[in-house]
Amino acid sequence: MIERFDNITTDDGDMAVFVVHPETGSFDGGQFPTVVFQMDAPGMREELRNMCRRLASAGYYVIAPMLYYRWVTEYNLFETGDRDRMFELMNGLSNSMASSDIGACLAYAEADPVADTTRCGTVGYCMSGPFAVVAAADYPEQIKAAASIHGVRLVTDTDDSPHARLPDVAGELYIGCAEVDEWAPPETVEQFDKAMSEAGTKGRVEWYAGTEHGFSFAERPQYVQASSERHWERLHDLFWRRLRQS
Repeated sequence: MIERFDNITTDDGDMAVFVVHPETGSFDGGQFPTVVFQMDAPGMREELRNMCRRLASAGYYVIAPMLYYRWVTEYNLFETGDRDRMFELMNGLSNSMASSDIGACLAYAEADPVADTTRCGTVGYCMSGPFAVVAAADYPEQIKAAASIHGVRLVTDTDDSPHARLPDVAGELYIGCAEVDEWAPPETVEQFDKAMSEAGTKGRVEWYAGTEHGFSFAERPQYVQASSERHWERLHDLFWRRLRQS
């Protein structure tokens, strides 16, 4: 595996990114489909980089941006313990900001000869679940697959609500939801599921029985191993079908 830390200059500042992909030639074709891995609200940390490595080992060029770069260069809730600051940063980040950052990541990858940006995917967790949906709507020709794992704010009363953008999504969506989640209650998820059906959006919503918000993260008390492994199975299936076989 090859990995590096780098910076992308955007209109709002320098955005730190973590990039990881297999060695060139380890998979057929010499290029790897691009996947933008979006952090959750607690911030970039080694746990997330290990998840990027796991995904990249299956044959993907994975790029993970530090989405709070407009305000801080680093942030990790599990080191600071400052939840108030986390909510301040999270609430300052809009769907359009994150989508713009994903676009910057795709442009960065396009300049790397080992990345294939004609076949792209993205996955968002918690805070970034809605960002994955909006990015799929904003970059329909590139993003063939997008996943939201215990994502929040999938339905809001704003014009940029993810559910309102579903008609613009050309790729396939996977929405994995915790059974108990105060940040994504059942009625919200059901409304999003209905909007997917009405828009004719390809994909599915799946409930994970016996789980709470954050179940996919091995270093959280909400971790459920079997459910977390199922989410990995779903991601690999989605990205294989949409980025590798199509």
